[in-house]
Amino acid sequence: MSASLALGDIFRAAGPAWRAAHVGRLPLQQLKVMSAIEHCRTAALGGHVAACGDCGHWRIAYNSCRNRHCPRCQGNAARTWLAEREADLLPVGYFHVVFTLPARIADIALQNKAVLYALLFQAASETMMTIAADRRHLGARIGITAVLHSWGSALTHHPHVHMIVPGGGLSPDAQRWISSRPAFLLPVRVLGKLFRRLFLTRLLALFEADRLAFRGQLASLADRRDFLRYLAPVRSRRWVVYAKPPFAGPKAVLAYLSRYTHRVAISNGRLLAFNEKGVTFRYKDYRRDTAHQQQVMTLSTDEFIRRFMLHVLPRGFHRIRHYGLLASSSRKASLARVRELLKVIPTPAAEAPEPEPVTPPPCPCCGGQMVVIQILPRWCQPRGPPPATDPARGSR
Repeated sequence: MSASLALGDIFRAAGPAWRAAHVGRLPLQQLKVMSAIEHCRTAALGGHVAACGDCGHWRIAYNSCRNRHCPRCQGNAARTWLAEREADLLPVGYFHVVFTLPARIADIALQNKAVLYALLFQAASETMMTIAADRRHLGARIGITAVLHSWGSALTHHPHVHMIVPGGGLSPDAQRWISSRPAFLLPVRVLGKLFRRLFLTRLLALFEADRLAFRGQLASLADRRDFLRYLAPVRSRRWVVYAKPPFAGPKAVLAYLSRYTHRVAISNGRLLAFNEKGVTFRYKDYRRDTAHQQQVMTLSTDEFIRRFMLHVLPRGFHRIRHYGLLASSSRKASLARVRELLKVIPTPAAEAPEPEPVTPPPCPCCGGQMVVIQILPRWCQPRGPPPATDPARGSR
């Protein structure tokens, strides 16, 4: 077991052989993601050398790849995004709703990611907005922040959308804030039925417009009769829409978002071992009771990489989207109106502080100030350590 094991270590060791075994069959986007993760925080991306002015200790820091699929690079991105979203929070309860695609549809989505992931967002958001606007339920225009996850805990393909929804919305004339019940937002069975109808209707429209591709075991679905026969079982089954209990206040919402918005298929913290047997990692088995959900799995290295690559998103695809009151085009005006109705006094905007220069963390040996003494271009190794008595000489 290694606390320092990272996905990049696995890719650097096994990636070249895996790519060679699949040459000519890997999409360019997957190759770019692998390359970014392999080079993350290595000399390939450049960096800097910092030295302590007191004890002479020196340290190399290489640059991050900043790829959205890299588990090392999501922390700063998540913190920046959350700081921007904090101003959008309202003093109301928040709900967590999850829309999941059935396995048969997920298989089609795997071969048509951009089109069907977008349809998942569209059908799920329209379902929520439509049922919320119905006077038999809430009768209000709500706001939604939606995040796409394409994986299960064991890295299987399991596309679903997490939604964070304020507990209420604006009346149709925007003159009242209509609150939901404290522990209930919208009926999940009603949501599931509409979600199923909207998704399947538009999926068929995509098929008729020849916008779906079918390969391998799904190649026969290019025939319309086979396609309709394939969809027949999911037309009559219940589609899973899951509503979790409401959050315990806005701070809990932010804590949740920090864990979900920029999550990748597997974090480095879940990796336990990498050896001749394969890759061992922790996962949650949701079929077990809560006390025994944490399990350990070992996959062959090839299978582990294959599963991770299932979750590489198409270039430019937005996995975080906002709807209704939180839609980018009207967010500012909508939130101002809601706060007015809730009689919430807006917090005066603080003057932007002067940006502080980026400084290395304190010296791990003596706590002294570390100073950047050398900038490393890409693929360059640092010069030897400077003399302890004069660390600044290393910058020459």
